[in-house]
Amino acid sequence: MIATTNPFIFFSQVRSEVLKIVWPSRRETMITTIMTLTLILLTALFFFFVDQLLIYGTSLIFG
Repeated sequence: MIATTNPFIFFSQVRSEVLKIVWPSRRETMITTIMTLTLILLTALFFFFVDQLLIYGTSLIFG
């Protein structure tokens, strides 16, 4: 048998859980966004240089 919950109790519980959420401040959001974009840029540059190195090495081997 499936246990059912009263919809009013369910939404009351959902509301109480939503009130527990701590949202980041505007400053925290900006800092984490900048950090994320910086790490994306560094990762892209790393893979670009590794790719160029592999292209150079392959061209030396296979001429």
